[in-house]
Amino acid sequence: MGVPAVKGLIDRRVLVNYRVDVDVLQRVLPSPFRVKVTSGVGIAGVCLIRLAQVHPRFLPSIFGITSENAAHRIAVEWDTPDGVGEGVFIPRRDTSSMANTLVGGRLFPGRLHRARFDVTESGDDIFVALRSADRETRVVVEASLAQHLPDTSIFGSVDEASAFFERGSIGYSATDRSGCFECMELKSFEWHVQPLAVHRVESSFFSDPKLFPVGSVNFDCALLMRGIPHEWRAHDSLRVETGEDAG
Repeated sequence: MGVPAVKGLIDRRVLVNYRVDVDVLQRVLPSPFRVKVTSGVGIAGVCLIRLAQVHPRFLPSIFGITSENAAHRIAVEWDTPDGVGEGVFIPRRDTSSMANTLVGGRLFPGRLHRARFDVTESGDDIFVALRSADRETRVVVEASLAQHLPDTSIFGSVDEASAFFERGSIGYSATDRSGCFECMELKSFEWHVQPLAVHRVESSFFSDPKLFPVGSVNFDCALLMRGIPHEWRAHDSLRVETGEDAG
């Protein structure tokens, strides 16, 4: 893709995670991705992230921008010449930044949709809501810092959950080109998560009964990261032959 490495600061990152029936989640995924099965279920969710000082690595940080962003993510595996790959498939990205939408597919992978974000942070309390300009996406999360994960989480500890999501650093994003998925790796130079107690969570994607029948998706846990220096590093796109290509 010829995309330069992009660096900056993860000012705040909230990972909202769901347990999803494997067969249901697989129907959402395009080839060649398959659900990464964990304790008999699939894991999907929304990453709500405020990026600060984001700039191409060859430019000084004074040229950096700050933006609120959201990515719907599904933990996946896929076959590679070297074995099984692991990461996330991202069917949808939303951003508060017009600049980000303009450089989608150049500095950042995939197509980015404009959205309006409403964010309030006070002490241990966090509120993040977004509604996309095309009205396809709506997310609301109200949470506060906690000492441990919910008892219903499939993860036995914060450390176990942290390790699981740290392995999902490679993300493939949907594009406007059929069978083409653009790839970016998130390289975090520090990795530390804190559990969140979620008081309210809404997602138009995961509450869509056409995609997720009632009972097939359940909230699992939420995690918080703050003040993480990072880089985004581009990898080769993944291209899969489709019926259109064959015809």
